[in-house]
Amino acid sequence: MATTADIRNGMVIDHRGRRMKIVSFLHVKPGKGGAFVRTKLKNVVSGQVIDITFRSGEKINPVRLDSKKMQYLYAQSGSFVFMDLDTYEQVTVPGEVVGDDAQYIKEGMTVVVNSVEGEVLDIEPPLFAELQVSETEPGVRGNRATGGFKSAVLETGLRISVPLFVDEGDVLKVDTRTGDYVERVT
Repeated sequence: MATTADIRNGMVIDHRGRRMKIVSFLHVKPGKGGAFVRTKLKNVVSGQVIDITFRSGEKINPVRLDSKKMQYLYAQSGSFVFMDLDTYEQVTVPGEVVGDDAQYIKEGMTVVVNSVEGEVLDIEPPLFAELQVSETEPGVRGNRATGGFKSAVLETGLRISVPLFVDEGDVLKVDTRTGDYVERVT
């Protein structure tokens, strides 16, 4: 058993029989009364996000999270297939679990797959992904009405803002936490 002092972002706890992932938390010490912890919890099954307040020192039940590096192989009818790099065992993960992270992964990429008791909770793509531009408008020199940026569609379907000098076929480094353009690789 742990207490609210042990709460960390990304921690998975058992709250009233449901597995909940801590999205954010804030320790509050009001001038009058006892301290408490405000948390945003995400249900790992349904994806629902709720706000829960715990009293300071209240017991929580953490769930042991297993993290493995796996290689993304391919997509198959709404699911994603990953391979364990140690045992070469393949795991099929439903598209709902992968969610928006699917826009940052491509075949052959290594990701971290988080699971509890064999049930996959989510995946963590690398911090930066190198993705090729599949569609963008040509950049016109002197066109500064849009602040020097234009829209581009990457090979995974992700749409981001890029500088005017980026062309189709360029490989870009994208921050997977924010979805922002970082730099042109080639």
